[in-house]
Amino acid sequence: MLVKCSIDTLGFENISHSVTLVPRLDYSINLLAGIIDVLEKHRTDLKNLNQYLVTDFDEMDNSHLKSMRMEQLIVFSLDVLLQIKNQIGSISGIHSIPKILPSSIPMIRTVSAKLFVISPISSQKLSELSVHLGSIVLDSAALTKARFDFSKCNDKSAMLLDEVKLMADSKLNKQYPLVDFFKLSNV
Repeated sequence: MLVKCSIDTLGFENISHSVTLVPRLDYSINLLAGIIDVLEKHRTDLKNLNQYLVTDFDEMDNSHLKSMRMEQLIVFSLDVLLQIKNQIGSISGIHSIPKILPSSIPMIRTVSAKLFVISPISSQKLSELSVHLGSIVLDSAALTKARFDFSKCNDKSAMLLDEVKLMADSKLNKQYPLVDFFKLSNV
């Protein structure tokens, strides 16, 4: 986590602007941790509720499909947010922020949109998180004179989301051998 970093190690050129980055990043880390905690509890609850589907899944039963899609969404969302947490934890200084964080913002917005109906509070907090991280990225870029290629950021974000989706579906396929999550996603 960034807690290891001090203002001295971030190598700021303009201390009056840079002092505000660390508290905002700490706040963002705490906000993300809270959202992850909520989703982990939701995941555990769903896993317990869906336990009977390990042996009794019927792909023609809409309630079974709905339960599996819900768990699939939570697992995917949680895995994306854990990936973002790891990205934030890899920040080693102000110059690394514009390299690490830009692709995480579209990922957060995607998860926020997907969670809007089933967890509006988490969705709202994710929207807040994307705003905070976006301002941190822009401020750090201004301080370091970094440039962005938003097309590359979006491509990287899409690629990471696809990778996480495959990993999440793979986990769920092992947990529920009667359910084809790759097929379920395309229905």
